[in-house]
Amino acid sequence: MRTLFVTDLDGTLLTKEGRVSAYSRNAINSLIDGGMLFTYATARAALSAYRAVEGLNVRLPVILYNGGLIYDFVRDETLSYTVFTDEQKAYVLSVLLAHGIMPLVYSAEPGRERVVWHAGRESVGIKRYLSRMPADRLMPVYGEEELLGGVVIYFKCIGPREQLESAWDILKYDPRFICIFHQETYQSDFWMEISPRSATKAMGVKFLKEHLLCDRVVCFGDTSNDSDMFDVCDETYAVNNADAWLKEKATGIIGYCEEDGVAKFLEARHRG
Repeated sequence: MRTLFVTDLDGTLLTKEGRVSAYSRNAINSLIDGGMLFTYATARAALSAYRAVEGLNVRLPVILYNGGLIYDFVRDETLSYTVFTDEQKAYVLSVLLAHGIMPLVYSAEPGRERVVWHAGRESVGIKRYLSRMPADRLMPVYGEEELLGGVVIYFKCIGPREQLESAWDILKYDPRFICIFHQETYQSDFWMEISPRSATKAMGVKFLKEHLLCDRVVCFGDTSNDSDMFDVCDETYAVNNADAWLKEKATGIIGYCEEDGVAKFLEARHRG
């Protein structure tokens, strides 16, 4: 029986510094070398995820942008992607701007991912987020009309709960979109992430299960953008720092992300 193990990154596998600890890296690499099928599903873009897990020998395709892109780093090949139509991306932006929210817009041109935002209108949370991002993908613009170039995969908004919630109350009911709303790990700000309806971690997991000819999928997560993934996996485990409601939904609870909970669970699982 082939079992695929899929983990979320931020708040689940990664430490608060946004990296894989030496312990987790060594433990998981050893298990991968022994034949474990292991990958990750994240809201991050390709380069950001790649750098966050530096040294981790993930050989399988990965799920990016909360399911908007499935990418094989080994073969340098996109296996699946989902983007907004021109009408959809314009509508999402209009709702956000009407509520005073300036998003980060994740888009792509041939051979290049990019993160676009209106320079000078960043929230405190957006500034903090941008300071941690690789500079080679950042593309500040100076007019709203420039935000939606290329194909748009994903919108990210960071700010006070009350401000984001006003837009979330509109977008969450629109059947064209997935709109995820949750508090940022280790900060007081809230995040709102908007994707096309078919771009979910659940769809990404289903795709990889079939693509890799697996019989079962076991996943790990911590917050709302992992919820749909929990709905389609055979076993689901929430880290101890996860949202309380996700813990209730999980098959079981494992150690904190800061204490290598995923790696230690996998080691114990493969020992016995």
